[in-house]
Amino acid sequence: MKEIKIVYEGGEGELIEKKSRFIATVRPVESEEEALDFIAAMKKKYWNATHNCSAFVVGENQELQRCSDDGEPQGTAGRPMLDVLLGEEVHNAAVVVTRYFGGTLLGTGGLVRAYSKSVQEGLRASKIIEKKIGALLGIRTDYNGLGKVQYLLGQRGLTITGSEYTDIVTVKTLVPQAQLQELKEAITEGTNGRAEFIKEEAVCFAFVDGEPLIF
Repeated sequence: MKEIKIVYEGGEGELIEKKSRFIATVRPVESEEEALDFIAAMKKKYWNATHNCSAFVVGENQELQRCSDDGEPQGTAGRPMLDVLLGEEVHNAAVVVTRYFGGTLLGTGGLVRAYSKSVQEGLRASKIIEKKIGALLGIRTDYNGLGKVQYLLGQRGLTITGSEYTDIVTVKTLVPQAQLQELKEAITEGTNGRAEFIKEEAVCFAFVDGEPLIF
């Protein structure tokens, strides 16, 4: 696993289709048990709904996949919902689409479109982040080398997540695994060996609203 998209904060989206109301609720889940508990809670919350269809994916490779039509014609709800999660490459997520029937039949194609669109609305209302494997890298340099280090990080879209200024400068940054070796070589060459790597800790990380998050 190099990088995966996960649900950081779940959300709720809504769709009206020929007077039928579809409510999509998305939540992050880490296990099948957690997903099933969430689905049960949604069924309890929307106990008077016509259907509570569901889908979830769990695992770094989306290896656990489940879906339910909950009484809708087979293949018109759960599978299209699951296909949206897979198509968006979202991991460790569950969604329940609650339907209140509006009196007009939508037909097979209409149901597939309505349930798919509902999940898309739910994902749009959620906060999706990219979780990466990499390293928390500490770099120590003199003031002459600082500008070069900042330039090389910025050139690669990397952010300084911490800094300390004394007679020398220490900065920290989060680096995806694929960039780590190349970055270290570039910094060593760019500072003529004046930079020293004082920390290299393997981490999983993401950025939420520009702020670093280490898992």
